[in-house]
Amino acid sequence: MPPETPPVAAAAALAPAIAACAGEIESERRLPTSLVDAFREAGIFRLLMPGSCGGLEVEPAALVESIETIARADGAAGWNAMIGATSGMVLAYLPAETAQEIAAGGRAIVGGVFHPRGRAVLSGDGYVATGRWPFASGCQHSDWLLGGCIVFDEDGNTARRRPDGAPLARMLLFPRRDVEILDTWDTAGLRGTGSHDIVVEGVAVPARRSVWFTSDPCRETGPLYAFPVFALLAFGIAAVALGIARAALDELRRLAIAKVATGTRRTLAERSATQGEVAQAEALLEASRDHLFARIDAAWRGVRAGREIDLRERARLRLAATHAVRSSAAAVDRAYETAGGTAVYESAPLARRFRDVH
Repeated sequence: MPPETPPVAAAAALAPAIAACAGEIESERRLPTSLVDAFREAGIFRLLMPGSCGGLEVEPAALVESIETIARADGAAGWNAMIGATSGMVLAYLPAETAQEIAAGGRAIVGGVFHPRGRAVLSGDGYVATGRWPFASGCQHSDWLLGGCIVFDEDGNTARRRPDGAPLARMLLFPRRDVEILDTWDTAGLRGTGSHDIVVEGVAVPARRSVWFTSDPCRETGPLYAFPVFALLAFGIAAVALGIARAALDELRRLAIAKVATGTRRTLAERSATQGEVAQAEALLEASRDHLFARIDAAWRGVRAGREIDLRERARLRLAATHAVRSSAAAVDRAYETAGGTAVYESAPLARRFRDVH
């Protein structure tokens, strides 16, 4: 994909290849290497990476639409695209030289876990880290992995404290070679995300490869980085859910046109009850999607004009994202129930969408 290709168009161009890999993604519980390479070349993993590091630094609406398009083709692919894209934001908080070293011209894939489940013991100008983190989506294809840690003094026994008394925490960046992956991801839904546990034991990490979003200043000054990090993450999760829900309604339409309900000569699509269920699912999905984009657009116009996103607007952004996720799940539920017995088989596309969205 040429570097100038808009991200949404790039995602749409990849959709047929993603859909063709869906069975392999599910059975292998990870993305095929060929698909990872295609995402890398198309810039999917650098959507939110700073331009100074070779990233695309797209506006939030483009992030949502790109991830949504991928998730419509396959939910797990959409989730992994979202994780790689949002994790790239960490480079905006690191020293410029360190960020460029990690980014490798925008080709590096970053993943990992924010939650501080590890221990980082102070050692010289850095830390020695030990920990285990579950839910490390895309860890098998990531070049760098993040792990949240509580910081301890050199003795390893005394946790450092913030001024408010809470434990001091940092996210540390580990090169893939320093991380062990434990095969733990055997789940009902989103099986293809490869969200295994990751483990490090006594790994030295320089302080320049550590960050904490709620206390460290952002080095980048573009309008994208005026958005709260966790709002951007929420947008990405909402995009995955919206894509899965759209795919479920696509599948219900295909099924309803062909399926003749038991005890009648009419297709499922010809029944008024089916039309009513589809209409309500569409209303749920479209209304929540429109609301999300409206809130994003208002905030984007504000930050481009130099206005800070205040607490009330942050709450509205998170509300819109959460509402989109819940509405997407409700829309998939309606599609799943309306399809009847056809959807109960594990191999059925609607069954996959049902598992993934939940």
